[in-house]
Amino acid sequence: MTNDSNPGTIATATAVILQLTDEAAEVVLGALAEEDGGPSLGLRVAIAGTEMSPSMTFEFGYDLSLHEIDNLDGDDVMYEVAGLTIIIPGDSVENLTGATLDVPSNPLQGGLVIRNPNRPDMADRIDLSESDSVAERLQELLNNHVNPSLAAHGGYVELVKVEDSKAYMLMGGGCQGCTMSAATLHQGVATIITQHVPEILDVIDVTDHAAGENPFYQ
Repeated sequence: MTNDSNPGTIATATAVILQLTDEAAEVVLGALAEEDGGPSLGLRVAIAGTEMSPSMTFEFGYDLSLHEIDNLDGDDVMYEVAGLTIIIPGDSVENLTGATLDVPSNPLQGGLVIRNPNRPDMADRIDLSESDSVAERLQELLNNHVNPSLAAHGGYVELVKVEDSKAYMLMGGGCQGCTMSAATLHQGVATIITQHVPEILDVIDVTDHAAGENPFYQ
């Protein structure tokens, strides 16, 4: 990654922002060893945006790259840990504080993962029209935020009706008969609905899960 910005004065962190496990440090050091300018490079870790997972939680996306230590942005923060120089952009510091760079639990997965206790604010990602009816806002929420994520597992949620502050929902596709569907609906979908459509106090699952033909998890 090349950065032509004026480096200015680079802040040195007084405390570790992003932790590294020994296994993750070994992977990064191995990558640096294969680079011609390895000693002049650091690991730059930045938050690259947010996305909703199939479990209906918003997660951060990350960008990891080897970056020239002498060619940084003025708001970058730099520190040493596990024999590595870590570079964090200023606007990523808060949301990376307390996170850990690690290897995946599944050794076949490869690469690196970031285990982060911080989560994006869903309110910053969802903006529904206040002039629409409850049912219209619910449908907008399903169309634009919920179902695109469930589509990764071949599933979807359909609004059946709204009655007495309750939303009756039907789960289809890979969600019908899936062993994780109850948790997805009641811990994920329902949380998003009650937060962004406060008129809804309860979400009712009316799915015939026994009829599911192709559940994602069985």
